[in-house]
Amino acid sequence: QCCFPQSQAPAEEEDEGEEEETEELGQTETYAEYVPSKSKIGKHHPDLVVETSTLSSVPPPDITYSLSLPSSVADKGSLSALQLEAIIYACQQHEVLLPNGQRAGFLIGDGAGVGKGRTVAGIIFENYLKGRKKALWFSVSNDLKYDAERDLKDIEASHIPVHALNKIKYGDTATSEGVLFATYSALIGESQAGGQHRTRLKQILEWCRENFEGVIVFDECHKAKNASSTKMGKAVLDLQNKLPRARVVYASATGASEPKNMIYMSRLGIWGEGTPFRAFDEFLHAIEKRGVGAMEIVAMDMKVSGMYIARQLSFTGVTFRIEEIPLDEKYKAVYDKAAKLWAEALMVFQQAADCIGLESRKSLWGQFWSAHQRFFKYLCIAAKVRRLVELAREELARDKCIVIGLQSTGEARTREVLDENDGHLNCFVSAAEGVFLSLIQKHFPSNKRKREKGTGIKRKRKISLTPSPAPASCPAAAPQPLSFSAFCPCPHLMLFAALPGFDLPSCTSPSAPSSGGQQLWVFPPFSSLSFTALALTFPSTHVEKMKQDLLAKVKALGKELPLNTLDQLIDYFGGPENVAEMTGRKGRVVRRPDGSVVFESRAEQGLSIDHVNLKEKERFMQGEKLVAIISEASSSGISLQADRRVKNQKRRVHMTLELPWSADRAIQQFGRTHRSNQVSAPEYVFLISELAGERRFASIVAKRLESLGALTHGDRRATESRDLSKYNFENKYGAKALDKVLSTILNHTDSRVPVPRSYERGEDAFFRGKKISSSRVSAGWVGLRFGICTTSHLTHCALADCSITKFLNRILGLEVDKQNMLFQYFSDTFDYLIEKDKKEGKYDMGILGMEKEGKEVFLTPGHPQDGQVVFYKISVDRGLKWEEAYEKSLKLTGTYDGFYLSYKVRPWALPGQDPAPWGSLTVALGEAVGKRIPLSSRNLC
Repeated sequence: QCCFPQSQAPAEEEDEGEEEETEELGQTETYAEYVPSKSKIGKHHPDLVVETSTLSSVPPPDITYSLSLPSSVADKGSLSALQLEAIIYACQQHEVLLPNGQRAGFLIGDGAGVGKGRTVAGIIFENYLKGRKKALWFSVSNDLKYDAERDLKDIEASHIPVHALNKIKYGDTATSEGVLFATYSALIGESQAGGQHRTRLKQILEWCRENFEGVIVFDECHKAKNASSTKMGKAVLDLQNKLPRARVVYASATGASEPKNMIYMSRLGIWGEGTPFRAFDEFLHAIEKRGVGAMEIVAMDMKVSGMYIARQLSFTGVTFRIEEIPLDEKYKAVYDKAAKLWAEALMVFQQAADCIGLESRKSLWGQFWSAHQRFFKYLCIAAKVRRLVELAREELARDKCIVIGLQSTGEARTREVLDENDGHLNCFVSAAEGVFLSLIQKHFPSNKRKREKGTGIKRKRKISLTPSPAPASCPAAAPQPLSFSAFCPCPHLMLFAALPGFDLPSCTSPSAPSSGGQQLWVFPPFSSLSFTALALTFPSTHVEKMKQDLLAKVKALGKELPLNTLDQLIDYFGGPENVAEMTGRKGRVVRRPDGSVVFESRAEQGLSIDHVNLKEKERFMQGEKLVAIISEASSSGISLQADRRVKNQKRRVHMTLELPWSADRAIQQFGRTHRSNQVSAPEYVFLISELAGERRFASIVAKRLESLGALTHGDRRATESRDLSKYNFENKYGAKALDKVLSTILNHTDSRVPVPRSYERGEDAFFRGKKISSSRVSAGWVGLRFGICTTSHLTHCALADCSITKFLNRILGLEVDKQNMLFQYFSDTFDYLIEKDKKEGKYDMGILGMEKEGKEVFLTPGHPQDGQVVFYKISVDRGLKWEEAYEKSLKLTGTYDGFYLSYKVRPWALPGQDPAPWGSLTVALGEAVGKRIPLSSRNLC
């Protein structure tokens, strides 16, 4: 048995015992040591390999296939026992024909580092020996062709040639046999050369010829996900349909992170003709409707059927920890300035769109909120750089080496500054500033943009401009006030806001001023004016002035914003000569010995940019550089573990400065440093700042890890560490908590969740202050920011249009203290709802293992027949030990605290606490099951 290391963080004081009990139940026997159960050939794998307890509870099918591989491959250990087992089951499954006439496929779900590459090479070699001399191998990068050649060489198959598709001209099918290696993006390649339209897909089909029965490998096949909506995914499905007899192998540690991403795995035979599900959509609906438990059962069924195998390296020796980073006052001040400027930008964008009469705004707000998210993401990352460097230097002093994980490089902004300065650059660039400036320069509403968009788009919501007659006491020449019903589409009143540079009649009384000094004017509704009249009232020069003013403010803020994280890190560690950079960018900003800053290409003399990452990896593995920075570009296929075969065998400390956007990417990055044949297991450090909004990214990873563990490895607990799980808010409890928080704040409804303890100004002040804050993040519905709706309408808008995703994204844009308080209240509500469901027995903990305290065997004489029937009867003891009950009784101090006897159904003793007589009581259960049964006090005598 092997389990994830547990968090060392102190538990919450309240309900500590109860929480610990529940967590323990959820973690029971997460892993079991893996040994091939029916395949007996080959040597042990060089490292301990495990399988989830859920998958280990079901056996694979019997073996009927005989291998043709040379015996020396097994005897020398070139392929380990578990790799040979996967090859056998894959080849065995390839002999099955599905009801639709296509050949069945096989999914290798082995975790990163187990050796999928050699397993795939073994399948190709086996088929080569059977006379099937052609094979297709698809992966994510052309660089991995060298790894494919290495894997074939390692298993004594160096005579099988590997041809890179990107080096072959369109229309050329000269290569007669071997492996055709291509990337997924190459599948959709097209050419118009010679006036003839050709595609790579057609070229591949011509090379394979009709009745192709060779191997097609979809390596790192999670890259082909979302097949129904992407050109690449459709090409993957098309290739499989046009080569029905091909032997398909899907290989990826993250191949089925969510059921919807299985659409391209058409050869598994789970849906389609002759299966319970006629189409993929039916399968998807059935699984998603039943939640994570159903996903676990799918994985078990796939293993029993012989179409799936999933093992992973043991996490023995691996340590996980989350490093929460406090923010200094200077950084908080900059962050707060940025949050206020974004709030102002939101208002200015809305006003500019109204001024020019922009009809379709979906694209505008899509760009705005996307830039908003990226901007604050860069700020979140920058807050951690200094602490990361401190931690890294401490680990280097302990004779370890560092791997830093990033997702984005900020190269786009650097390129923009280079273009602006004719290719010259004398300072480090701020990626955050670049995002903000680019948004305003490219997407600020203007008459020019409106003309480019065209006028054929139908409006979803009409913005009416309503003149109002001036009261008798008003000067006749006073400007007419302007009505924006987009701010508050209420039928019984119109709300007016004074735009910058325009004065409303001084004789008219405004309503109470809103936040930010906006004056709101209430008038009876009148007839609408056209958008043309609106544009004439506000000439384009005024809109341009608004744009230039906003640009000036962003540039002023830019002087205080943090610089590009990647360039900063390299600079802190002493420059490129000390850091192995494995990213997708082509150039970087570096500091020279004299202190000057220049932009330089990453390409080296005699080395193309395509091979720089491979060279940098070699320098790191040889110990020439002890700090490596990896990004998306290098998170597939590159091995950075403390390999026994390389010079640099120091322990790896893998620091994740930027949590990836999805668990697909996270697993790939974490697997770079935890692989087979390593001297020592890595340490993982997740750096998360105290900014509440940044937990958004941890939330995404935690959600995907939970789902990934459930389907890819058959057990949701497999890729779940307690540290990250507490940040998972993207589930039904997150949605319920958000709904409860918004209705409590906006409606002033009673809540059982108290305001955060750190808030000292009282409950009324908390809800009053959070009303505006929650409005700013609730839906991007602009009017809410200024509080210009009636409470009932505001609540309706916020609740109807706010999702947990939007809330967690937009909370980034609040000032530090506000977002932390609002997030804390949301988090407390989230915890309360989960605890409530646990007590009522409604919490879904998936498939749980039951610890046995005793076993009795009864032998009954039977009559021998052809078949065998085995009957298991499990007795579950849900009682509470006397000693534990006595300990609980000592802690009960309330008026109604104590044990209650139930005279209904069966005599149970129930522990209850205030206000037990009027609410519900729970049955105290033993640790074996972990379920609580709700009993209303009405059932008690």
